[in-house]
Amino acid sequence: MIDNKELMMESKENRRADRWLLFIVLLLSFTGVVMVYSSTALLSISKSGGMIAGGSDLQFVYLKKHVMTLVIAMVSMWFFYRISPGTLRKCSYPLLILSLLLLLCVFIPGLGVKINGATRWLRLWPSTFQPAELAKFAMVLSLAVYLSSPRYNRDSFKAFIKPLIVMFALQGIIMMQPDFGGAFTLGLITFSMLFLAGTRMKFILLALVSLLPVVIKLLMEPYRLERLLTFLNPWKDPYGSGFQLVQSFIALGSGGLKGVGLGESRQKLSFLPEVNTDFIFSLIGEELGLLGVAVVLCLFIAFFIRGLKVAGKAQSPFSYYVAFGLTMMITMQALINMSVVTGLVPTKGLPLPFISYGGSSLLVNFMAAGTLLRISRSDLEQYSLPSRDMLIKRRARLKARRLRRSSL
Repeated sequence: MIDNKELMMESKENRRADRWLLFIVLLLSFTGVVMVYSSTALLSISKSGGMIAGGSDLQFVYLKKHVMTLVIAMVSMWFFYRISPGTLRKCSYPLLILSLLLLLCVFIPGLGVKINGATRWLRLWPSTFQPAELAKFAMVLSLAVYLSSPRYNRDSFKAFIKPLIVMFALQGIIMMQPDFGGAFTLGLITFSMLFLAGTRMKFILLALVSLLPVVIKLLMEPYRLERLLTFLNPWKDPYGSGFQLVQSFIALGSGGLKGVGLGESRQKLSFLPEVNTDFIFSLIGEELGLLGVAVVLCLFIAFFIRGLKVAGKAQSPFSYYVAFGLTMMITMQALINMSVVTGLVPTKGLPLPFISYGGSSLLVNFMAAGTLLRISRSDLEQYSLPSRDMLIKRRARLKARRLRRSSL
């Protein structure tokens, strides 16, 4: 028989957040601070967003902005860590509506900010904010509420199509900005969570086949088609459409095993575009070499493993789906970013989580990290939500119903 002292020790252990997950997030963020400084210390950013040679007075400008954003992001992580899963569940749908309204606000003159031909940002003094990042976070929470509801029936096509309608609405607005990478990531998150919930594969395959003509139509847009052809053979036009990818290859290839040294990159000297944001992984490869790249890759793999462990220990279906969805949101974006800079997939324009310069992505990723840390506590507050036993019983009832139908 277990005495009260052992029960108290076990309860205290359960209320402790995942320290390894926190350590991984902080280590990735520290790497980001170092690499953002390295990428911008000798350069400044023009009004169009491109990198230009700058003076010594601008050496710490972007580092200060990044650190300030990082501090705000850490405060948001602490804030979401303090929110109980029950409260987060109640706020999920309002947050989704808010993100939808913010996505529409980017088209309002004076509020929306247009950079490099894309209107994806809201003008929020003293910086800007990209609502598409918040939309992904809100979609994960709202999907978790929907999938964990006792009324959700995974064998119903009507139940399957409802979240897709919400996804299409968000994707439609995001594509108008245009942001194909954000819309693509949102789709991956939605379908992965539906698959996890046990949705019938024939529903998922039917939806994917139905979307294929739409995807082909979008890819036939001249600038997207040019990106696709450039991805297949960037060396065909190394000084034109293939310039960015070729320079990324040169940066990665120049690094070798140990790199050219921190701060010694040559590609960041106006050769590699977006070196502080979308292509910061190339800078890591050049300055820190294969060893630096391997460390960053291992950190994201460790984040993925710890995130799945948090999901596995969750005490309610809602917390389980939230933990899985947020883990996939961050790791899929990291995987896509690394695949882009190494030429495995066409250019998507997605930052590297926790590392790239950019306030919106950093803020939302830390919100996700705070939520994961709260779920990892496995405290008793989560038992106010539908329990995991209820989920198991519901699955057993649905399986028995399916067997009865097949026998008939």
